[in-house]
Amino acid sequence: MPDQPIAHSTYTIERNYPVSPNRVFAAFADPAKKRRWFAEGENTELKTFEMDFQVGGRERRSFAFKGKGTPMEGVVFTNETTYQDIVPNSRIVLAYTMAVNDKRISASLSSFELVPSENGTKLIYTEQAAFFEGADGPQMREAGWSHLFDGLGKHLAG
Repeated sequence: MPDQPIAHSTYTIERNYPVSPNRVFAAFADPAKKRRWFAEGENTELKTFEMDFQVGGRERRSFAFKGKGTPMEGVVFTNETTYQDIVPNSRIVLAYTMAVNDKRISASLSSFELVPSENGTKLIYTEQAAFFEGADGPQMREAGWSHLFDGLGKHLAG
């Protein structure tokens, strides 16, 4: 079967958090904090989480969805990230790929901007993605990041 064309997408998600940019940045920079809001979840089983938060550093996370009899049971998702640029309390730029059961489904360039606001921090996330072979697609990826940013908000509040 011939390869399907690449689906390209760029989208932006914004969130406001009632804490300082340094607290939001710490939630990305500290492996224990990031693991709690980004890698662990009640609906997933964490397989791997490794993080070297520095320019040129790498991060690897793999997980499987829980739930016997669900369509995603036993499916393993793996993210492999390389940090491209880090300005403390201001921005993070990274490149990452996602694979499902060891088959790469996408490659992305993502930026996280932390902008001080009257009420704390405005997070501006922009992703430029290439989705391969009909993968999860832009809508599902954007929904996934929205869910993660909701979890970040709960982590920062709690």
